Amino acid sequence: MNNPKTLVDAIRFFESAENCRDYLVARRWPNGVICPACGSKSVYFDSGRNGWECKTRHPKRKFTLKTGTIFEDSPLGLDKWLPVVWMIANCKNGVSSWEVHRAIGVTQKTAWFMLQRIRLAMQAEDGGKLGGEVEIDETFIGGKSRNMHSAARKRLIKGTGGMGKAAVMGLLERHGKDGHSTVRAEVVEHRRKALMHSRVQKHVQSGSTVYTDQLLSYNGLEANCVHHVIDHAEAYVDGQIHTNGCENFWSLLKRGLKGTYVAIEPFHLFRYVDEQAFRFNTRKLTDAQRFSEVVRGIVGRRLTYAELIGALDASAPA
Repeated sequence: MNNPKTLVDAIRFFESAENCRDYLVARRWPNGVICPACGSKSVYFDSGRNGWECKTRHPKRKFTLKTGTIFEDSPLGLDKWLPVVWMIANCKNGVSSWEVHRAIGVTQKTAWFMLQRIRLAMQAEDGGKLGGEVEIDETFIGGKSRNMHSAARKRLIKGTGGMGKAAVMGLLERHGKDGHSTVRAEVVEHRRKALMHSRVQKHVQSGSTVYTDQLLSYNGLEANCVHHVIDHAEAYVDGQIHTNGCENFWSLLKRGLKGTYVAIEPFHLFRYVDEQAFRFNTRKLTDAQRFSEVVRGIVGRRLTYAELIGALDASAPA
């Protein structure tokens, strides 16, 4: 059978341990299998344990496809892992842990842990600074006050706008290297000027043309960039001056957060932002190509359950 092109194909294809091995080896070790511990190519395959052993003597001679990846130490087989990778990579609005729990027959807690590990593989490297025409915008993520109980509303909602919510900053490069817009987004502590400017300096080349709304924190960007401002009190578009590309990304992000995930801890928000940014930036790829991109990101990344929940304060409100 050829490489899978649909979810049904993926489920059937990855039922075979040999197919899993051939597919992952071709992407992890395109020039031949090497030992993750010492880098030696002098290894041999042990079919009895479906793994390899390095001929160089050292403490970590034995390894498998999972070694050094997000799958490491997981008791689940790749026949379960890889279809779940396919699902989260290609479902436009994401996939919930409850759906994965029902689909592959694991507990909801296990499914949630699986998805968080896959989101780690979806995190993109910066890849240099954005240039040309760049839209900059921000949004707030949090529950709507009208949906809260009156007691919770009084406790949580103070002031107006984004008070009590998490701020996310987005930078979108129009017509990137492949001709399509690409986005970078990150959770930020606040929207004050020093922080906004530091993020722009980090991600945007000097001399680029940037488009923002009328937020006062963006004042002064013209020192390093050509800065155009759209006043949303007057209009949303003035020729090429707009932030509609970022607004489109926010729409996709919030559709997934509100429709699929419903409620997430602020500490984990960045993982869901990275997930949606990955799908946005690979939207022109086929499902198979997008899946392959995630598979290439599994190596060298590790997330234990203790690390995943360790920064959560048990006394803090959900």
